[in-house]
Amino acid sequence: MSGEADHWVLPSGPLLASGRRAVRWQPSRGVLRTRLILFLGLLDLLAILGSFLLVGMLYSPGGGRQGLVIGVAMLPIYFLSAFSSGAFAVSVIDRRSTGVARALRSMLFAAGAVLFAAFYLRASADLSRVVVAAGTVVNFGVLAVARTLFLRDARRIIGGNPYNVVLLSDEGMFPRSRAAGFSTILAASSFDPGVHDPMMYDRLAVALQKADRVVVACAAERRHAWVHALQGANVQGEVLAPELTALAPLGVARFGEDPTLIVAKGPLGIEERMVKRLFDIVVAGVALLLLAPMLGVIALAIRVESPGSVFFVQRRIGRGNRMFHMLKFRSMRPERCDENGCTSTTRDDDRITRVGRLLRRTSLDELPQLVNVLAGNMSIVGPRPHALGSRAEDQLFWEIDERYWHRHAAKPGLTGLAQIRGYRGATNHRSDLVNRLQADLEYLHGWTIWRDMLIVAQTVRVLVHRNAF
Repeated sequence: MSGEADHWVLPSGPLLASGRRAVRWQPSRGVLRTRLILFLGLLDLLAILGSFLLVGMLYSPGGGRQGLVIGVAMLPIYFLSAFSSGAFAVSVIDRRSTGVARALRSMLFAAGAVLFAAFYLRASADLSRVVVAAGTVVNFGVLAVARTLFLRDARRIIGGNPYNVVLLSDEGMFPRSRAAGFSTILAASSFDPGVHDPMMYDRLAVALQKADRVVVACAAERRHAWVHALQGANVQGEVLAPELTALAPLGVARFGEDPTLIVAKGPLGIEERMVKRLFDIVVAGVALLLLAPMLGVIALAIRVESPGSVFFVQRRIGRGNRMFHMLKFRSMRPERCDENGCTSTTRDDDRITRVGRLLRRTSLDELPQLVNVLAGNMSIVGPRPHALGSRAEDQLFWEIDERYWHRHAAKPGLTGLAQIRGYRGATNHRSDLVNRLQADLEYLHGWTIWRDMLIVAQTVRVLVHRNAF
């Protein structure tokens, strides 16, 4: 099996007459890794040069040349930083947000380095700060979108999967997900980790030499032996412990000499809260200023069509499970508004006004929540706040999944990871809530300001959505 791992992919093909799964040929992983790096490098190069060239041309006649010079100056610094930070690591194919965040950090470092060098060399007078600043902002968006779109289809574009995840099945044991996600499956019958035999370790090393990650499925009493065997294998080794699923640990820590499982985390650190709050204030403040004329037109249209308040105010669950009053543009007839949200909105809901239907389809009814953001009880990005009476299959949300309350460890957001994944609209089925909850918990456990920026950028493509009604 290990000799074929470079050219054959297991095990998702159809069953053959022999009972085995069909294998699929692909180029060697070395070739695929090279292709991945080249594609990412070319993509980043075009994004950087194209952004600064475009901004320079728009800024002034003949400014394209200066924009191009600035972009070229940033390239070596960017690539040096990106390679050292892991933005071109093969793991980004499975961790897209990490790959994008690393690229954006490297871009920010490159922009800072160029400005510092220009100031130190007294060449800043010849350098347009507008082109540098605007080019960096535009490049942030272009780089984030380009990398996200490419990494989403990277396997198809480069011709296969360069990230080799090996499953070592000891005594025929498999994870609950069976073979899904593993590029190679090895029966551990020829390896006995309990026997300290140099020849056995050599066979194991040969079998794992192409692996990026190894997962061992074995009986509980054999885990210690496998941990010992993998610690010198020069690869990320993991041992399945399915009994921990109920505890849902976030990580491992220590208290004195005893290991502990991290099952909950407090709020973001003071520095992280300051960064997130500053981001919220800047984005919400700028958005309210730019959108003020449109907000006025929307308010007038609501008032002309039906009497009553322009805004709909509803109690929602916020950070720390505390209640707050959330603002929306009113989209229903005043006498039909549901203060507790007990009845989900349907596609042909007769409670919705004509203006309200347009607002809901384009998500414009959510814009007043920018005021909630400035007030501090919401954030630009976070889990969406739910009404107290929200249900799925006639069950309250917290009755469906006991983890529901965990999502309130952060401020609710105008948009979030669940929304950009398409989990929005009516909750007709239990899975509608579970999918959103899973995305919310994933967001809480991996927060970075770069991820918030990426989610904001990706929200643009889901403002108009088939489930928005």
